[in-house]
Amino acid sequence: MNILVTGGAGFIGSHVVDEYLKLGHRVSVIDNLSSGLKSNINPAAEFHEVDIRDTSAVGEIMRKQKFDLVNHHAAQMDVRRSVADPMYDAAVNIIGVLSLLECCVRTDVLRFLFASSGGAIYGEQDYFPADEKHATRPISPYGVAKLTTENYLFYYKTVYGLDSVSLRYANIYGPRQNPEGEAGVVAIFTSKMLRGEQPVINGDGRQTRDYVYVGDVVRANVLALECKGFECFNVGTGKETDVNTLFHHIRKFTGSSAMENHGQAKKGEQLRSVLSYEKIERSLGWRPELTLEEGLKRTVEYFKKQHVDVA
Repeated sequence: MNILVTGGAGFIGSHVVDEYLKLGHRVSVIDNLSSGLKSNINPAAEFHEVDIRDTSAVGEIMRKQKFDLVNHHAAQMDVRRSVADPMYDAAVNIIGVLSLLECCVRTDVLRFLFASSGGAIYGEQDYFPADEKHATRPISPYGVAKLTTENYLFYYKTVYGLDSVSLRYANIYGPRQNPEGEAGVVAIFTSKMLRGEQPVINGDGRQTRDYVYVGDVVRANVLALECKGFECFNVGTGKETDVNTLFHHIRKFTGSSAMENHGQAKKGEQLRSVLSYEKIERSLGWRPELTLEEGLKRTVEYFKKQHVDVA
């Protein structure tokens, strides 16, 4: 299969690229390197340093390559930035997607895989874990954009026959996650502890999330390759972990002596988020394989190596 991965220099996208190549697919990457790293890109992939909003450049690449499938991971992924600047968020996360979808239609792409967000789309949950039938009440422009894209995908399937799968991710962690951004508490805590710094837990630390290892997420991206029609699947573990518990796991694996230090709570922060994976298990045979502790061990080992290499 000839596949285009947008955001293929990023945390999740680069892992997806690696696995697609390992399976024998031909892979091209589009990334503007605003948050991704060129060093993350597999040298076996064809790389184009292009912004997804540049319809002319993207269209030319897609016209020449004749892709079978587009896997879309490029995004403005900072929820807080989306709140501070919703117009920029929409420019990347809505207009950028429309640019891609229009190019897909013009170049006869068969399928579109979209990296969506379970927590951001559902908002404060009515029941736990949330399944795909849960009400969608996003409380950030980021979540609004993800839901809007899913609605556009339904339109493009109905009008143009473009098959699509939206993978509604829980909180993903693992190797290559950026510890400098607002997203990714696992990477932030791990990096700080390895540097001997004191992490700060927002609020009382009882807010929960569903933490899923990036390797499990990659398997979902593989299983979704042959999926036809219009589908939305949660990709999570169905288990809640609060930030305090996460802190103590990471402290154990890093060997840190950092104390549990609490700061101001973030206004508007979601209190609980956890996703049911029953639908994707039933439809595609996917289920999370790595426990949180094993995933955190692997992640810490990766950051330890990076820490040694930098030092």
